[in-house]
Amino acid sequence: MTFKEIASKITGFSFPIFGLSWNPSKSEIEVARKVMTFLEDRRVLYVVYELELPKHCAESVIKIREFLTEQLFDLDEKSELGTTLRAMRSACRKFLNTIQSQYYFDNDSRLSGMGEQIHFYNAMGELRATMGVLIAKIW
Repeated sequence: MTFKEIASKITGFSFPIFGLSWNPSKSEIEVARKVMTFLEDRRVLYVVYELELPKHCAESVIKIREFLTEQLFDLDEKSELGTTLRAMRSACRKFLNTIQSQYYFDNDSRLSGMGEQIHFYNAMGELRATMGVLIAKIW
């Protein structure tokens, strides 16, 4: 942490002896580690397509979006990591919009036709490709 970053976090001084109060922010490294740890357990990003159920994928992607939004609160608005996390949220949003507008899910959440499967797998492939590039940018 640079002097400028530390100085920007100082919230007050106190005397007789000496005192200093400040609000440390989470570093980008800490946030990046949390994001990577969270994403490594999201099977929607790596499990074989045929093992995935659309409903579970949608729920997982919603959780990813929520988590990324929480992490953005700890970052400077103009940080490079913040820009990457926003791009990840955008990829999640695009995936959800695609699958929710194209499919009818029955009670067991399985795709009924070959066309639906292809469309769903394409959407998942696009999500995985985009997230992979963005994860590499963080790593």
